[in-house]
Amino acid sequence: MRRLFLSLTLAGLALAAMTGGAAAASPSPQGAVFTLSNSPAGNRVLVWERAPNGALLAVGAVSTGGTGTGAGLGSQGALALSGNHRWLYAVNPGSDEVSVFRVYGTHLQLMEVAPSGGDMPISITAHGELVYVLNAGGDGNIQGFQRSATGILQDIDGSNLPLSQPAPGPAQIEFAPNGRHLVVTEKATNRIDYYRVHADGSASGPHWRASAGQTPFGFEFSRNGTLVVSEAAGGAVDGSSASSYHFRPNGNLRLLDGPVATTETAACWTAITRDGRFAYVTNNGSASISGYSIGTNGDLTLLNSDGVTATTGAGPIDITFDFSSRHMYVLNAGSDTVTIFDVAADGSLTADGWVPTPDGAAGLVAI
Repeated sequence: MRRLFLSLTLAGLALAAMTGGAAAASPSPQGAVFTLSNSPAGNRVLVWERAPNGALLAVGAVSTGGTGTGAGLGSQGALALSGNHRWLYAVNPGSDEVSVFRVYGTHLQLMEVAPSGGDMPISITAHGELVYVLNAGGDGNIQGFQRSATGILQDIDGSNLPLSQPAPGPAQIEFAPNGRHLVVTEKATNRIDYYRVHADGSASGPHWRASAGQTPFGFEFSRNGTLVVSEAAGGAVDGSSASSYHFRPNGNLRLLDGPVATTETAACWTAITRDGRFAYVTNNGSASISGYSIGTNGDLTLLNSDGVTATTGAGPIDITFDFSSRHMYVLNAGSDTVTIFDVAADGSLTADGWVPTPDGAAGLVAI
């Protein structure tokens, strides 16, 4: 059953404006950062105003119209932006729904809540007016939608497709930059699925290839199409890595480099700078970030020989940049915080404060 929402539903302040270091300042707003509360009592998008120096100030929380699970989702991409940051999409894993918001800076207008086409949606992606969601419950599947100009989602015929096998422990779904492929990582099978996207928005597949490293998890594409995937190695101590790939002209996924070790534990979430020069993975078991430079051929080189580009709060999960890639934000599940980092021209990171989050928060995007 679909539910349409045409009124602004911005709740009062949901978070204390508690910050550390330079994060306490709030000059004129330059953007926003969003995460999901993932609460089973009612899922909400938590909103921070982002200042020019990267500082965050909590401004409110908006109901998604669905429910969360209250626990970690084991996924990347619980939130997604599209349309030059004019649309925000959120998963509701507790109620098997997805939500669509119109974005007005730090203000969100909830337009619709629609069934996800499966059980327990954990990751969502968008390209233009196309939206695809990854459902992890049951056997697991993907489902595609066409978004209207008013934010309504219409199911796409031929878009509800299986994963490589039943219940493979999926982690993320994302469009390739040109919109012609979808990629899904599977933790339990050590596979990377890919689907061809057709002109009508439907998809075909899955096709799959073996992951270069064990337990492929979070990933991101650079704007030139280089795909960097984190590899958690089943949580083996200091056993994590990352690998890079690219789609061939024939549509097959080709390994470029990897696995390249982080020397850290449980690398799970991935982000790439806008210029495509650097990739970063958060190491959930080591409370650290490993940075890589990305060569012209997709080669990955650690920025730091010990694999520690920066330390984080306990249990870092989701990671994102602002539009300029001068500021990085990391959601820490173990300490219930978002850490703010300044990003230097050489890719080095400097911590610059933090803000609190509720327990169980998931997903992180910035504008």
